[in-house]
Amino acid sequence: MDFGTVSIIVVVLVIALVAIFSSLRIANEYERGVVFRLGRLIALKGPGLFFIIPFGVDRLVKIDLRTITLEVPPQEIITNDNVTAKVNAVIYFQVVDARRAVTQVLNYINATSQISQTTLRAALGQSTLDELLANREKINQNLQRIIDEQTEPWGIKVAVVEIKDVELPSTMQRAMAKQAEAEREKRAKIINADGEVQASQTLANAAQVISSQPGALQLRFLQTMVEIGSEKNTTVILPLPIELIRPLIDITPRSQDGSPAPSGAPEKGTKAG
Repeated sequence: MDFGTVSIIVVVLVIALVAIFSSLRIANEYERGVVFRLGRLIALKGPGLFFIIPFGVDRLVKIDLRTITLEVPPQEIITNDNVTAKVNAVIYFQVVDARRAVTQVLNYINATSQISQTTLRAALGQSTLDELLANREKINQNLQRIIDEQTEPWGIKVAVVEIKDVELPSTMQRAMAKQAEAEREKRAKIINADGEVQASQTLANAAQVISSQPGALQLRFLQTMVEIGSEKNTTVILPLPIELIRPLIDITPRSQDGSPAPSGAPEKGTKAG
């Protein structure tokens, strides 16, 4: 075997080794290989080890099937009640059809981001500020449904859409603070009024019970005296009911003109000495 033949064999072996290594590909478990053979789409490759035809015959595009977290930058919106606010959100989506993600859209991540921004502005513009702040869960579900419908032809499934933050102008924040303060004052006044109504009703019931039992007022009077006496006061002034002092008035000696008789004067109908 001459030198020329050996050289040819060596060149062929080198070319064969280069072709083998060029055609060897590995895809991870979470990846799929979309292969175009002479420009035509063929079956998916992977995961694991697979071969393609090198030298430009086959072109491989790897697609990640894991869930992608996409943060939507703050969007300035005008709510349905003409309030300006800045809202940002986060979207979780994944590719469920790698072939459509390559053939139906140029850059599926950028396309999903743009769809999310426009949908965020359009959907939140139909809600009022109170709905945006109170019904966050309902709005998230509505955004997820709209974005998922628009990205479904691209082989993308939107799993979750969450509004992260709502930034309001300082003037609106002050107005909302005043509204909350007024609301709390209203509640406090209502609670105070309810307490007065309940207290007056209880007092009315107590007065009705006392008026139905003649001895109840006397017992209440004695109880009040005991309570006052426990304070160790030096001077106590007590109002006495007329029923208590009437017997004393009836036995007090009186003169002919009706005034109390002087001390030591004889009673009416008696003789002195």
